[in-house]
Amino acid sequence: MAPETLALLEVLRRTTEFLKSKGCDSPRLESELLLAKALAVKRLDLYLQFDRPLSETELAACRELVKRRGAREPMAYILGEKEFRSLAFEVNPDVFIPRPDTEAVVEAVVAFLKNTADVESLQIADIGTGSGCLAVSIAVECRHARVHAVDISPRALAVAARNAARHGVEARVEFVESEYLDRVEPGRRFHAIVCNPPYVLSDELSQLQPELTYEPRMALSPPGDAMGEVFARIARTAAERLLVGGAVFVEIGEGQGVDLEKALGDVGIVNCRRVKDMSGAERVVVGIHN
Repeated sequence: MAPETLALLEVLRRTTEFLKSKGCDSPRLESELLLAKALAVKRLDLYLQFDRPLSETELAACRELVKRRGAREPMAYILGEKEFRSLAFEVNPDVFIPRPDTEAVVEAVVAFLKNTADVESLQIADIGTGSGCLAVSIAVECRHARVHAVDISPRALAVAARNAARHGVEARVEFVESEYLDRVEPGRRFHAIVCNPPYVLSDELSQLQPELTYEPRMALSPPGDAMGEVFARIARTAAERLLVGGAVFVEIGEGQGVDLEKALGDVGIVNCRRVKDMSGAERVVVGIHN
């Protein structure tokens, strides 16, 4: 029996129905993106080829990607990249996928650095850089910034380094395999320290989308759910490594602002404020080291 011949439009229709049955949020859009990826064409080009029959090789490529998405693997991992601050970042399962909410960190840092007098030699540290979305975005938007991007995962650092090269800032971003800033030269002080720590507690994971199970656990949840220890470590690092007048910027989960501000206050950083994200939720705590 001859194999079934399917036109692109019919494959798109079936894919959309399949993804809808699997609970995917935007089945039509995701179907278009997956088929465009499988066929190595631009998404808009699909509309010019709706009547084209797909070969068995093309169908197999489409089925493989659709199968992965049907298992709720994140679209970003399947497509291999995610947009952040209008920049495309390479992502894979070695790194946490950048979220739009995290852009609030970059906005707060950029606004702060504009008011910093020593504009010719701004020193920034990014703790737990992951994909490098914070470090690279800050380097792109602040031309005088030099960024130390640290992570305990060498695989994550490799992804971040490729992203820095992709956006032309590799000369101003130094990558260091380190926990916090332990392996960054002791005398180095910073105008700003940024951190998007793991802040989703274990009992919260089951309530979230299944896509999160594909992302690195160390980027999601603190060891032993010890959020207080994470905040205390960030606070101590800020107190030790910030220049006078420098600031620490930390992304937080819902209701975590009070605990982080207390940790910062315990080390003498009492000038704190909270920044909201696009949805109006408190997303970033900023503390000034006076």
